[in-house]
Amino acid sequence: MKKSATVLDELAAAAKTRAEQLRRSASLDILYRQAISFEKRPFAEALRTPGLSVIAEIKRASPSAGDIREIDPAQWADRYEQEGARCLSVLTEPSRFRGSLLDLDAAREKVGLPVLRKDFTVDEAQVLEAGTRADAVLLIVALFEPGELARYISLAEEIGLAPLVEVHDERETDAALEAGAKIVGVNNRNLKDFSVDLATTEKLAPRLGGVTLIAESGVGSMADARRLRDAGADAVLVGEAAMRDPSLVARLSRMPW
Repeated sequence: MKKSATVLDELAAAAKTRAEQLRRSASLDILYRQAISFEKRPFAEALRTPGLSVIAEIKRASPSAGDIREIDPAQWADRYEQEGARCLSVLTEPSRFRGSLLDLDAAREKVGLPVLRKDFTVDEAQVLEAGTRADAVLLIVALFEPGELARYISLAEEIGLAPLVEVHDERETDAALEAGAKIVGVNNRNLKDFSVDLATTEKLAPRLGGVTLIAESGVGSMADARRLRDAGADAVLVGEAAMRDPSLVARLSRMPW
């Protein structure tokens, strides 16, 4: 019996189509030079401050939640910055998250925070594209064949991007470390069935000593954030919960750690 495609498979396939379009429409040499010359903000350094850093996310929708809310990304970025976020994450995936590179540009132009381009990166052209307008790029281990990840990490670092390498289990965690990841995001959301379990970070954190550890997904309260901090997280990425209740970022940022 043929295995049915997961949402992650569908998102990866759509990303490959967009990557092919990018390769047809842009010169990779020009993208590389633009990425090298684009002045980056220090994403990793912003997360190495005392306490638990907050990466606040801008997104209009998601496969698990559907439509969340309509936003002005510039206004939302400004609010997050004032409420104490250390970095921003901006969804640029168009089909299921209703994001765009225009959202990324508008948010980054409004604030001085480092900005992560959050998308489903499956092609080196997309790394170069991120390097022309963002400070960090998301690399999801599940989307790469063995041996590919190290090359993508190296390319990102070469053009000044901070690669945030996302994992979901022990095998992916080991692969991230072997590939040289210095910033690892543990996604508490299972990208196959979209269930959320904060214990994922607690289980994987002991393997991740020596890297900057970001706990992603499932943070809806100060108790959640404290639990993840106690597990060893240096930062939390707060998405849907912050979009529904923006005051959450301020509360988390002001917690006495």
